[in-house]
Amino acid sequence: MRDLFLLALLPIMLYAMVQRPFIAVGMWVWTALFFPNGWVYGMAGHIRYNLLFTAVAILGYLAWKHKPKVQLGMIGSFVLLFFLWTCISTMTTIAPPEVSFEYLTRFFKVVMLFVFVALTIQDKLHVDFVLWCLVLSVGFYADLEALKFLASGGGHNIAGMPGHVLGDRNELSLAFVMTLPVCYYLLGEYGKQSKALRLGLLGTMALLVFGVIGTQSRGGFVALAALGAYLYIKSDRKVLLTFLIIGLVAALIPFISHDYTNRIDTIGAADEDASFMGRVVAWKLSFIMAMKHPFFGGGFKSLEYFPVWTELSRDFFSYPWFYTGHAVPNTTVGRAAHSVYFQVMGEQGFGGLFLYLCCLASAFFKAGSIARRAKRAGAPQWLRTMATMIQLSIFAFALGGAALSFAYVDLIFCLFGLVLVIEKRLLPATLAAMHAAPQPAGGAGIQPSGTATPAPLQPVPARTASASASTIAVQHV
Repeated sequence: MRDLFLLALLPIMLYAMVQRPFIAVGMWVWTALFFPNGWVYGMAGHIRYNLLFTAVAILGYLAWKHKPKVQLGMIGSFVLLFFLWTCISTMTTIAPPEVSFEYLTRFFKVVMLFVFVALTIQDKLHVDFVLWCLVLSVGFYADLEALKFLASGGGHNIAGMPGHVLGDRNELSLAFVMTLPVCYYLLGEYGKQSKALRLGLLGTMALLVFGVIGTQSRGGFVALAALGAYLYIKSDRKVLLTFLIIGLVAALIPFISHDYTNRIDTIGAADEDASFMGRVVAWKLSFIMAMKHPFFGGGFKSLEYFPVWTELSRDFFSYPWFYTGHAVPNTTVGRAAHSVYFQVMGEQGFGGLFLYLCCLASAFFKAGSIARRAKRAGAPQWLRTMATMIQLSIFAFALGGAALSFAYVDLIFCLFGLVLVIEKRLLPATLAAMHAAPQPAGGAGIQPSGTATPAPLQPVPARTASASASTIAVQHV
């Protein structure tokens, strides 16, 4: 049934994408994060939806007569420089070349998504559509899995689909956390227009939280707690958030298993947790690889290549200050870096790590700067909330990604592109529209800072001869 439904919708979606390239970009995001092939069978399961929608987005942009001005800005420059850096690291890889080139190809597709978000998305409607596509992919999966988790009384273990970019439960958990601020923004914008949308978004936010608990991911829990604290600080609705947090905590308690509670307790004694110390071992080996190849690193997936893992393990005790407790490298198989920062450090070297951190930092601080500028200028509330919530999503990634090999995911680079669009298009257009708005009668206006703008002095028109004669006649009578 799902096959027929999707096949019936496909021509309609393609027609809409051809007419409006921003729809194609939004569907590009949706297919990247939703993985429709995992939901359908038969002929519908053999269609490469992501490739199809990507091709439509690219062709639609090329056929666009009035293309917007290309503006890379600081964020775009860092992203493209980082991609060029990964190209060089792939050419000098110490991993099997076919593996590194495969992952370079995947990352190229992610960078293409960033580029076409920056090229195609122009206004608030476009940004909102992309954010809705994000919620209808990650949020929909969270709704479905969290309902199973609740129906089973907390017994259902939530994990991603095999072969999906969010297949790992820890990465899926972080994606759930990153989607929460997006739902919060959409709730503020569309919740007042429709009761159904308001209830749907509130329910999705609650189920996203349950979804994080259902994955039993410690990293997801830490990111969720930090996001909640940061959201509370940034929000203008602290009373509402207080009641929501209290209600969610009360609702969560019956579904948190004893095993998950024990896993959370190990956060306070991480040096005694074998699983966590195994990650620290992988971090140390990534650092050793960066020391051996400081400029361009070992290339994509080099740490997981067992001969490289074994070679690096020989220098494991060369840096005694890098504490790993009693943990030592696995002698049978290589492991992932389990940290976006150590992953990039090992695979792309210290230079690549610097560029990656520049991408993260520039997007994070630029989003905060946009929110502050919009507030000072008296811009509409939606602009400030949009920038702040995207900043919170980036914050969640930066924190939760510290324990995950999740550096090149589509989601974070899509958010980078949206910050660039808000900076270069939405903010200037909004401020220009405010300045071009008609002034109140009399010419006086109020500046965004609240200072009154005096009306300009007008020259007094000369009295005409007829007016003078009329005045004399009245005086004579």
